[in-house]
Amino acid sequence: MSKQEKKTQQEEKEQKEQKEQVKDQKANQEDEKQGKEEEKKDKQEEKFPEVKPGRVVRIYEKVKEIDLKGNPKERIQVFEGMVLARKGGSQPGATITVRKIAANGVGVEKIYPIHSPVISKIEVVRKYKVRRAKLYYLRDYKKKLKEIKA
Repeated sequence: MSKQEKKTQQEEKEQKEQKEQVKDQKANQEDEKQGKEEEKKDKQEEKFPEVKPGRVVRIYEKVKEIDLKGNPKERIQVFEGMVLARKGGSQPGATITVRKIAANGVGVEKIYPIHSPVISKIEVVRKYKVRRAKLYYLRDYKKKLKEIKA
């Protein structure tokens, strides 16, 4: 064998090794991406348990305020009420409508984007048995719903 043939063979070996290294790096990156996506899903599930119509939930919302000196301040405000509807499924723009009875029997409804960074967590307090996906009839309904025993 001549020197040129040896050089070409060495170059070919080096190229094969480089290609294998690149493949290994790509595989590792894909594995890391999948791991991160799974972690995100786990965090989403922890942050938002089964939020369905008929659940009484406690929503912890981050509120930014400015104190007397002009300094920004952040606190958590809690809103507890019955989930009337869930729209958007598992999409990023999904929302839930929550209703509670405030002072003097006045009903207050709020619509929350589920995946909003403003919501720090959602906690399920009670579960009621319902047979509808949208519970708008509860605005005028006076009877009690049956609670599901856990």
